[in-house]
Amino acid sequence: MTNPDTRARRALIQLGDTEIEGFQLSDGGYRLSQAGAAAAISETAMSASRFLTSKAPKALLGEDFTDHSPEQIEVEPDTGQRGTTRINALPLDIVTGYWLFRAYKGNRQAAALTWALLSESLERRFDDAFGVERPETERNQRLTERLAQIEAQAADAFAEADIATSREKLLEQQLRDAGLEPWQLPLDDETDTSS
Repeated sequence: MTNPDTRARRALIQLGDTEIEGFQLSDGGYRLSQAGAAAAISETAMSASRFLTSKAPKALLGEDFTDHSPEQIEVEPDTGQRGTTRINALPLDIVTGYWLFRAYKGNRQAAALTWALLSESLERRFDDAFGVERPETERNQRLTERLAQIEAQAADAFAEADIATSREKLLEQQLRDAGLEPWQLPLDDETDTSS
């Protein structure tokens, strides 16, 4: 049986309208489950697993980063729960790297979440520098509003990009239908203007 002092504590973390389960280790470090990190941006746990085995973490986190496998940690049971719960735990820097990577790959929810959290982090530092104190409920409300605003703006921006991509594909197809290869360089006799 595991010593209860070595089990991770669990708490619900508010990210705008979304709640995620966060975990605190006995040494004070924080973790998020692999499944929770993925679910927060509407991805599958397999997506997070593929990220961990790819070259992306090293590219994002630097050469000192070594391959990371989620650590199996035991979590304190909920009141009335029998048995033990184990999770595949990820450190927060790995989680944020994963979210940034998924945002870069086009996950709009990941883009909005990372943008909103970066803004909140910067705002907290400014608040501290200027002596502004805000209750956590206000911070959560501001994050919720920021996420909604970013998602609305991002939807417009992504829609424009989607339209441009669709137009490009349509033009390429029209060129192919006309017997031309869109990205082929002209042959020498096609560019000769001396005749």
